[in-house]
Amino acid sequence: MEMKSDKDKKQILLRLSPTLWKELAAWAEDDFRSINGQIEFLLTESVRRRKSSFPVPRENLAAAEILQEKDE
Repeated sequence: MEMKSDKDKKQILLRLSPTLWKELAAWAEDDFRSINGQIEFLLTESVRRRKSSFPVPRENLAAAEILQEKDE
């Protein structure tokens, strides 16, 4: 997965329960990350694992590339 600079990153509003926030905060502290960094790390790992478990069929690659270009 290609890493982009901070200025290329998208901002989102994310609502979490107080319980989940506390769990993520503790986990982030254990891993010496900010909470935002921890969430980004977890999402990146999740996407990486999903991609390796469910390869995209060749006929869908062209469509996926077009969608990705539109997002950039």
